[in-house]
Amino acid sequence: MKQDWKRNAVLFLLSQTISLFGSSLVQYAITWHITLSTQSGSMMTIAIICGFLPTFFLAPFAGVWADRYDRKKLIALSDGLIAAATLLLAILFMMGYNAVWLLFGISAIRAVGSGIQTPAVGAFLPQIVPEEKLVRVTAVNGSVQSLIMLVSPMLSAVLLTYTTMEVIFFIDVVTAALAIFIVLVNLRVPAHERVKERMETTYFADLREGVRYIRHHAYVRSFFTYCTLFFILIAPVAFLTPLQVTRTFGDDYWRLTAIEISFSLGMTVGGLIMASWGGLKNKVHSMILALLVFGGCTLALGLIPLFWIYLAFMLIAGFSMPFFNTPATVLLQQKVEPEYLGRVFGVMSMISTSMMPLGMLIFGPLADLVSVEWLLVITGTLMVLISLFVLRNKALIEAGKPVIGENT
Repeated sequence: MKQDWKRNAVLFLLSQTISLFGSSLVQYAITWHITLSTQSGSMMTIAIICGFLPTFFLAPFAGVWADRYDRKKLIALSDGLIAAATLLLAILFMMGYNAVWLLFGISAIRAVGSGIQTPAVGAFLPQIVPEEKLVRVTAVNGSVQSLIMLVSPMLSAVLLTYTTMEVIFFIDVVTAALAIFIVLVNLRVPAHERVKERMETTYFADLREGVRYIRHHAYVRSFFTYCTLFFILIAPVAFLTPLQVTRTFGDDYWRLTAIEISFSLGMTVGGLIMASWGGLKNKVHSMILALLVFGGCTLALGLIPLFWIYLAFMLIAGFSMPFFNTPATVLLQQKVEPEYLGRVFGVMSMISTSMMPLGMLIFGPLADLVSVEWLLVITGTLMVLISLFVLRNKALIEAGKPVIGENT
């Protein structure tokens, strides 16, 4: 198993990349269709809530499943569910049923699949990658996925221009099938130890154990608290910038494509640097630096009057993200005991998928009353302030120290 870790890691990351490619094509197509056809912050809010709320309710239970069952099979199951729902939508579109509410519905079903998959993926990677290699492997994964996110908006714009929505849906079905084949047929990784044990506790007992674990570990409590605040404040820059660009600079596909490309290009470069460098010795220091830069860029996006300068700050914002995402993920993977990983990542998934929609319940309707620019200025300033509080958190700083073999 130890000798095969590189082969298994490559195959697993390949399957995730293929799956992400199809999913990102669909996500861009849905988002842009709603943005350009409605130009409504409220309609975007509905779409976002449909795409995230199911994950919020499912994630804690999915975390328990990831600790009780074979994570590889759970990942394949979630991809299969998403592919089946997307295939159904493609057929409905071909038959002439293309109402916006159908896009809301498919977003909700895809969120169910994502809710199952996210805790399983987060807990699965430490099974196949040595602890001291997690930062670099996670950074490489982030770079590859950012590269996919760089290509997919361009391809999605081309497909929307020259073909139909159902073509994009069918591409997603094919990529999901390929990802499932790689995971189930080619990836030779035994189930984690707890799967082999006889389960004498109920789902709710396991869930309570996970909550108790989080409550009794100060660094996990602090980590989730700050992540909650961050994900609420990130909502405008994550979801309302396409609306801002449409209103302020023009409602062209190329402009929407340009902001996605700039952000993804920044993430790709940042991820490559993280993969080769590994970040600051203390993972939490890397996260704080990323928060400062991202918050400053968010503030700047609310003030910039020229589109090309806007794109430059979007690039820098994307560049900063791997310096937060990679150490944040690895921090949990290294510090949390393996038998609790699924449940902890389940709670993390619940926070990351619910806080942004909750933020959009506030910021989405506000975007129809005040300018998106003001929302970006306010939330960017608050992100900078939060990063200073993180710097003073002793439990997090201690947890962020490197493990043996890292940064060497």
